[in-house]
Amino acid sequence: METTIRLSNSTKEQLDSFKQYKSESYDELVRKLIYLAKMCEKHPELSQKTIFEIKEARERIKKGEFYTEKEAKKILGL
Repeated sequence: METTIRLSNSTKEQLDSFKQYKSESYDELVRKLIYLAKMCEKHPELSQKTIFEIKEARERIKKGEFYTEKEAKKILGL
């Protein structure tokens, strides 16, 4: 079942800034944010560190600084 939610333009723009790739759906994005919120509640001591690491990883991905699965397997000799 699908539904529609109303967002201000500002909220939509902020959500868009969290997308890891252009075609990522809002459903995927909201699910990730919900997961992160739950993790922060369960493990508050890790929250700031985790958020920082996620931001760093997202920046690396946006810059194209990552290995594909195939490249990683080759590096690891798998």
